[in-house]
Amino acid sequence: MSTRRHLTRRLTQLYAGLALYGASSALLVRSGLGLEPWNVLHQGLAERTGLSIGVVLTLLGAAVLLAWIPLRQRPGLGTISNVLVIGMAMDAALALVPDAHGAVARVTLMVTGIVLNGAATGLYIAARFGPGPRDGLMTGLHQRTGVSIRLVRTAIEFAVVATGFALGGTVGVGTLLYAVSIGPLAQLFLRVFAVPPASGGSTVVATGQPRGAILRP
Repeated sequence: MSTRRHLTRRLTQLYAGLALYGASSALLVRSGLGLEPWNVLHQGLAERTGLSIGVVLTLLGAAVLLAWIPLRQRPGLGTISNVLVIGMAMDAALALVPDAHGAVARVTLMVTGIVLNGAATGLYIAARFGPGPRDGLMTGLHQRTGVSIRLVRTAIEFAVVATGFALGGTVGVGTLLYAVSIGPLAQLFLRVFAVPPASGGSTVVATGQPRGAILRP
């Protein structure tokens, strides 16, 4: 693959993944059966502030990115794009997709949202333009404290789910199903969307570490 085509594919995957992530999260909102851990918090804050969930997602992403400074994490193009694109895509999809009524419609939206979220994760991470702000927070805390990634991630996600639920965010079967399925789905789609190396040299703008990473908005 030529250098130019290689970079074009990576950029396409980056922004397609971010847009799809926002849209898939909107499907979970419309299902009413539970959200991803961070979006439980985003929805709870949206309920309390009157802002759209996409705007809250963007503002909180920017705030989390500021926390990278003392943790000495370096953002990449994907990190900044994550903050700017996912919230807009989510609000756009919410404007187009109505609430689901009836068990079949709600379950269909939930399952579709989770699967598409896994595909979005694979697209975004395989592009290798840097981690999302919340992933950087996780890895930064791991590096600074020596606590395992698994424990740091569990503690962060428990805290955001509990806080979001207290604020009015939706926790349900979709939250549980997302938690147990997103890892295997992301691993599958990382293989599907793996970008072969460029034949003309490196075009890396900013790279992350796709192995073991999970995209969070």
